Amino acid sequence: MSIETHTLTTDGAEITYDVRPGDGPTLFLLGSPMDASGFFTLAGHFPDRKVVTYDPRGAGRSKLTGGQTTSTPEQHADDISRVIDATGGGPVDIFASSGGAVNTLALVTAHPEQVRTLVAHEPPLIPVLPDRETASVATKGIADLYQREGVGPAMVRFILVVSHKGEIPAGWLDQPAPGPEQFGLPTEDNGDRSDVLLGQNLVACTHYEPDFAALRSASTRIVVAVGEESKDQLAFRAGLAVAARLGSEPVYFPSGHAGFLGGEFGQHGDPDNFAVTLRRVLDEQR
Repeated sequence: MSIETHTLTTDGAEITYDVRPGDGPTLFLLGSPMDASGFFTLAGHFPDRKVVTYDPRGAGRSKLTGGQTTSTPEQHADDISRVIDATGGGPVDIFASSGGAVNTLALVTAHPEQVRTLVAHEPPLIPVLPDRETASVATKGIADLYQREGVGPAMVRFILVVSHKGEIPAGWLDQPAPGPEQFGLPTEDNGDRSDVLLGQNLVACTHYEPDFAALRSASTRIVVAVGEESKDQLAFRAGLAVAARLGSEPVYFPSGHAGFLGGEFGQHGDPDNFAVTLRRVLDEQR
């Protein structure tokens, strides 16, 4: 499969994106902070479509140029909007996972005419949760821990919070945690604070508050997806809550939060069945 790589300049970033040519409707596959390399397997399941992937600002090949160290979903949404225009314009279909789902909810709010169908997979939105206060304290505490001690201890806590089942209890950050070495993470602080997840996106992404009135009235068909193996985890619970606020039923996809991965980053979901489900959901619009 041939891949064409392009760059474009946006407000505060140089964005790199990839286009896999195809005769069918354009399909965007988006994550955040995961870059285009995470969608190699899933993209291969849609040879009949033009498939577009990209590296979010600050991730992979895309660079921040405006001196900012953090990014908002609205900024990411503007980047995606410009990539849509650069690849032929909308409306396009979008599958977006995790932070990418958050960013594309912001995109649909601002530019519903650009998106035909959005499949928003497990958006980790804390404001929609019943335990929003304790979940917010935990997430902001992880960001603070990163600034104090670096990536190792903070990433341990991030892994624990995203895999935690059920509501986040008060005092969660005070509970004992394994050392970074048990996760193969750095035990020494190298002083760098530019991590695209822990430093740039964590707080702004998880604390984004969608405009549900605008989303419900948008011309875009929004389908919220959750993983069959993600039950009761934060992003799963948030997905259910977003679907409820939109007045829709969530669609269950195979595997978990990374269900579409086929070996990327050393992770294996169930990409074949995941792609079958995604195709079915996209075909329902026709």
